[in-house]
Amino acid sequence: MLVNRVQKNRKRLLPWAKKEGLTCYRLYDRDIPELPLAVDWYDGRLHIALFEGQKMSEAVAWVQHLGAALGAALGVSRGEVYIKFRRRAKGGTQYRPLGAAGHLVPVREAGLTFLVNLSDYIDTGLFLDHRILRRMVMQAAKDKRVLNLFSYTGAFSVYAAAGGARSTVTVDLSNTYIDWAARNMRENGFEGEHHHFVRDDILDAMESGRVSGAYDIAVMDPPTVSKSKAMRRDLDIERDHPLLINAVLSRLVPGGVLFFSNNLKKFKLRGDEIDCDDIENISERTRPFDFRCPFVHHSFRLKKRG
Repeated sequence: MLVNRVQKNRKRLLPWAKKEGLTCYRLYDRDIPELPLAVDWYDGRLHIALFEGQKMSEAVAWVQHLGAALGAALGVSRGEVYIKFRRRAKGGTQYRPLGAAGHLVPVREAGLTFLVNLSDYIDTGLFLDHRILRRMVMQAAKDKRVLNLFSYTGAFSVYAAAGGARSTVTVDLSNTYIDWAARNMRENGFEGEHHHFVRDDILDAMESGRVSGAYDIAVMDPPTVSKSKAMRRDLDIERDHPLLINAVLSRLVPGGVLFFSNNLKKFKLRGDEIDCDDIENISERTRPFDFRCPFVHHSFRLKKRG
């Protein structure tokens, strides 16, 4: 049943992916309730994630069997089928590394190159569900100063630079992700004094002046919860999003735009606590064609008063 559905989806998606210049996209998004999997295609490789809800003792052999069947059906060798188990870590959504192979492979999206790691982490280095939001940033970035917060591996910065941004500042707490972001920028030819990388806690970076100046565009895609020892305060996006959003809005020029996103399923924006009266919910507009789940993310466009 799963193999038939994935083969059907791939036949439907392949012409679209070629037209869009994609070598990575979602083949199966929990289409069948009894099979709670996400199956992603990464340029000839399969990345399979099982979501919470099934006992681990039962799930391992079950998903490995499904992975072998999918690989055989799609012509993918066993060594290029990667299986993950998405379980909420104790105390939040932070995941420990699964390995240390450090093997990065290039994939393409909209004419740009991104390095992904399919083996060492729960996430691969490229959030496929943000594809449309990245394009929005690129289309708005011409001659703009762009601030990318909670940057992960810097995909929004790459898109902004490709859109002709005057400058980019990429901020993340992780040395691994900041280095990865810099590599993604170099892969696309974006280097030099106009592109800066800051490893710091987001609020600390703005309060300390490590991130200074005024920006035309900001992008913020924070985790749902973070309790990193490198932070002097825990982050809970449901509780803290007005504080974060107001802090970023204060860094924007009049008329500047903040693109804010998160993946908390039941997220509700507390607009009455945010110093902005031009807020647009763009969640539905930014859900990609290859994703079925209506709650894949919540995205908003906030424009500062002119």
